[in-house]
Amino acid sequence: MQAIHETQFHLPGQSAFYRGKVRDVYYLKQDLLVMVASDRISAFDRILPRPIPFKGQVLNQVARHFLESTSDIVPNWVLDYPDERSALGHLCTPYKIEMVIRGYLAGHAWREYRDGKRVISGVPMPEGLKEGDPFPQAIITPATKAEEGHDEDISREEIIARGLVPADEYALLEKYTRALFQRGSEMARQRGLILVDTKYEFGKKDGKIYLIDEIHTPDSSRYYLLEGYAERQQKGERQKQLSKEFVREWLMEHGFQGLEGQEMPDLPDAFVKQVSQRYIELYEKITGKQFEPVVPDLKRSEAAIRQSIEKLQ
Repeated sequence: MQAIHETQFHLPGQSAFYRGKVRDVYYLKQDLLVMVASDRISAFDRILPRPIPFKGQVLNQVARHFLESTSDIVPNWVLDYPDERSALGHLCTPYKIEMVIRGYLAGHAWREYRDGKRVISGVPMPEGLKEGDPFPQAIITPATKAEEGHDEDISREEIIARGLVPADEYALLEKYTRALFQRGSEMARQRGLILVDTKYEFGKKDGKIYLIDEIHTPDSSRYYLLEGYAERQQKGERQKQLSKEFVREWLMEHGFQGLEGQEMPDLPDAFVKQVSQRYIELYEKITGKQFEPVVPDLKRSEAAIRQSIEKLQ
């Protein structure tokens, strides 16, 4: 199976280029940018050595599904989708935080809780919870957006005190975050899923706040299967989930957590195929549509992006 590790396009009006953990970002004149979802996959803030076939297509199409379904809540950055793995839209000035919202005790929050901590990002967590339990109300636990290394939890008060986001704008980000999470949760339940936790990123352009990047994808979100959730929770069994967490778990089982001195394990073919199938499964589960894989073709993709840019000029 073919997979795209990176792109090297030369686009009209291109002024800069940035390669993220997953996306290749092309900055254009007129305050536009193109994001191309590669098939790279990261965990513990490290890019794994092998790309995952169709992962970029899944991410882009899931993000499109949710961005188009939430544009009545907050405007988003996208103006056009040139092909199955790219998006073209507004270049916004991003806030230097991620708005993480958690409806259930899982992932990073659970690991902190298991180790005895009862406060995360300045938000208290109730006593007596076990992994997978719902919070009485979803909690917002922001994190700083690190250029390199690990993101760090940060409280609302510290965000405002450090001038990362003005108080009135932060209140808006919280409002948008809760509304987006509620919409995403409702859409997930209609598809037999529970949206456990997720993160949103926001930016500004011409004084207006936009939702940027991706939303509700398996890279940015965690989903449990709704069927059997209560029974598994009652029995103390692990929840069945659709997310990237199983990749982190596989790496931990093979002695890697992104810590200094640890060596990334090789990814066997069978595991790469399994990850690809998991991403496709989530696409079909969350959207209700059959996944139609498109064989990667960089020349075709670049031509489609060029045509999309021309339409906007």
